[in-house]
Amino acid sequence: MFADPDVAGAGLSPAAISVLFILWSACSFLFEIPTGILADRVPRRRLLVIGPVLTAAGFALWTWWPSFASFATGFVLWSAGSALRSGTMQALIYDTLSARGHAARYASVSGRLRAFGAAGVLLGTASAVPLAAWAGYHAAGAASVVACLVCAAASWSLPEDAPPGGGASEGDHSHGGPATEADAVWAVPAVAIRAVCADRALCGLFLLVIALTWVSALDEYLPLLADEIWPAGMWGWEPASGVAVLMVVVAVGDIAGGWAARRTRVEVLTARRTAPWLIIGAVALAVGSGSAHPAGIVLVACAFAIFGWAFVMTEALMQQRVSADVRATTSSVVGVGEEVVAVAAFGSWALGSGWLSPSVLFALAAVPYAVLGMVLAGGVGATTARASARYPKSTE
Repeated sequence: MFADPDVAGAGLSPAAISVLFILWSACSFLFEIPTGILADRVPRRRLLVIGPVLTAAGFALWTWWPSFASFATGFVLWSAGSALRSGTMQALIYDTLSARGHAARYASVSGRLRAFGAAGVLLGTASAVPLAAWAGYHAAGAASVVACLVCAAASWSLPEDAPPGGGASEGDHSHGGPATEADAVWAVPAVAIRAVCADRALCGLFLLVIALTWVSALDEYLPLLADEIWPAGMWGWEPASGVAVLMVVVAVGDIAGGWAARRTRVEVLTARRTAPWLIIGAVALAVGSGSAHPAGIVLVACAFAIFGWAFVMTEALMQQRVSADVRATTSSVVGVGEEVVAVAAFGSWALGSGWLSPSVLFALAAVPYAVLGMVLAGGVGATTARASARYPKSTE
């Protein structure tokens, strides 16, 4: 839409659009950890409500007051809204389940959340084009605003049985003024980082969760892969229709991965059980994309399902070892790592796209997962429930 000259205030140049994306990425980095600290000091449900409201405000600017300034402000608001939910949702879910004695169900709930999220994206993508064709760009924008407000209302209904108690340094509040308060605030990320560094198992899980986001960062390029492997005139369909069908197949795989996580018992998960699946996923991604045939998208979807399942399960193992006082902050630090991985993925694609086709690039993207699977199969690092039990929790 930013480059569409038919949208008043849009029709931006490639350079201007690049500036917007750079601003978006920069704000995502800047907001991630501060919002995590905030989520470890104030009721998390409030932040989960405020986040979608900020995003809705950004979409409203885009819809009714389109201009470069509105687009830039919208990206800032979107980044802030996303950061307020990043880490906060995981922390609220885990601590509430733990307070009710059901911490082991976190992976199941997280898997369902991922599946429903992927289904929501699929539904939104599928409805955007006909909605815009029926009632114009403003209708699609208004629907986006309404969806965010519905999300905010749903967030308000969430239970929060274990709200943050002010962090590890709460006891310092009675001894001073602003300086003491500032020290208490910045003690939260310090405690989180020390905990990760001191606990070998937690450090391994921390790095593994970040690494598993590699291929997810490349899903922005899936339409390019689908466009390459869908032959012109196949079944008499237009290329755009064929690409849409292939994208739906991958989305279904992502949904299946999240749903599979709810059927997996995190208590018995081990690296040797996870590693073969990562290797299978890597092979499926390499063969499916490398085949450059429409049927290969089924294997790509299977790969996304496996990687999504592995991410949910590993993140659940990590949550088991994190102290409740710094849970949201730790998840936000993971979010920063995921942003770094995303930048690396985008940069790798930009470098390789000048010489290699999308199918080859996706096949190469499977290599890190194959290596990761072999490393885990070799038992490097205490990154599982069984192995991590040999190490005391330094955060308690």
